[in-house]
Amino acid sequence: MGNRTYFGTDGIRGRANQHPMTAEVALRVGLAAGKLFRSEADRRHLVVIGKDTRLSGYMIEPALVAGFTSVGMDVRLFGPLPTPAVAMMTRSMRADLGVMISASHNDFADNGIKLFGPDGYKLSDEMELGIEALMDEGLQDGLAAPRDLGRVVRMDEAQARYVEIVKASFPRALSLKGLRVVIDCANGAAYKVAPTALYELGAEVIEIGVSPNGFNINEDIGSTHPEAMVRAVRDYRADVGLALDGDADRIAICDERGQVVDGDQIMALMAKAWSDQGKLSSPGVVATVMSNLGLERFLGERGLTLERTAVGDRAVMQRMREGRYNLGGEASGHIILSDYSTTGDGLIAGLQVLAEMIRSGQPMSALARQFEPVPQKLENVRFASGKPLDSPAVKDAIAAAEARLNGSGRVLVRASGTEPLIRIMAEGDDAKLVGQLVRDIAGAVRAAAG
Repeated sequence: MGNRTYFGTDGIRGRANQHPMTAEVALRVGLAAGKLFRSEADRRHLVVIGKDTRLSGYMIEPALVAGFTSVGMDVRLFGPLPTPAVAMMTRSMRADLGVMISASHNDFADNGIKLFGPDGYKLSDEMELGIEALMDEGLQDGLAAPRDLGRVVRMDEAQARYVEIVKASFPRALSLKGLRVVIDCANGAAYKVAPTALYELGAEVIEIGVSPNGFNINEDIGSTHPEAMVRAVRDYRADVGLALDGDADRIAICDERGQVVDGDQIMALMAKAWSDQGKLSSPGVVATVMSNLGLERFLGERGLTLERTAVGDRAVMQRMREGRYNLGGEASGHIILSDYSTTGDGLIAGLQVLAEMIRSGQPMSALARQFEPVPQKLENVRFASGKPLDSPAVKDAIAAAEARLNGSGRVLVRASGTEPLIRIMAEGDDAKLVGQLVRDIAGAVRAAAG
């Protein structure tokens, strides 16, 4: 099947109305995925489609629908709904395929297409390659007869169903009554469901980022711009702030003082709480190579392991399934709680943190810093061509850095999966040494790339 032409690390993504994020490519995805998932000739096949609030969703959605219906698949349209909700609904409605139209935390000018299998999990590389192979076939191939075309129904109750699923994840014995919560929906996919779920669980809700206009998704708001949430928490004297991104699969949290809590601290808090309550299905947490060494030490002190994977929530989920872990995520705020969801779900993760606040009787500021992060330094070096990481000088610089850390830190040097960049990260207890090591490796990479 060869190399991937369309699919990247998280579905197909690009600038709206430029290849590959065009109506034609979306049509081809619908045709190809429809053919691949239409497995049995004697029954109707169903695909469910959700989207965020980008203007280009109005272009991508009908093109996908045309592709799916033309090969005989029925379609249910959810309208704006979080990515994890589409994954859940794919499974609960026994659909053959789920589609989310979103570019997550990117600005409005980008868009993307993510696909979920009937089990609610993101498609495997093999499945994506199978779709790519069919996408380049002629548009006339494998079309349904006029009587067998798919039917399309808009599902108005999709949001209400997701709200009920989210509420069911919150401990039944607890209530958010008396808690003042800021929820920042990034003018994105959760702008209706997130405030509703919090309100129905008893919270006093202060909502921001709930006025999407097609252009303002993630614009100076949401989990990638937590300063908007921090301002609102201070202005309204809230107990806690939750900020989602454009498709609501990641979260940032801030305490009542405005201190922002990242994904590593959230995982530490959840691991400690769930370990104490006997709720961890395996004694550890799955995170990526980017998670702070402080998290690893924090878990180690409690007899828990930190399993590290490549960057990306799909790699985290795969390792969680292999090792039967029910807690994992990324420092960026993708928190995967597999008891409740098949992918990162910002709202469900936020509710679990709120449950811990209520259970402990402590303010968020007392829970926000579970461990002291180890000094970490990141640098990206752009290169024009070649493979700088194959250079003996770069390998020597990395080996020298690891020797100087002498087991009390980590060095990670990798090529970006999306840009011509070498990403250099070092962490250790001595901040000055860490900075020096990153500069040394960056210098070697630049010399090799030059």
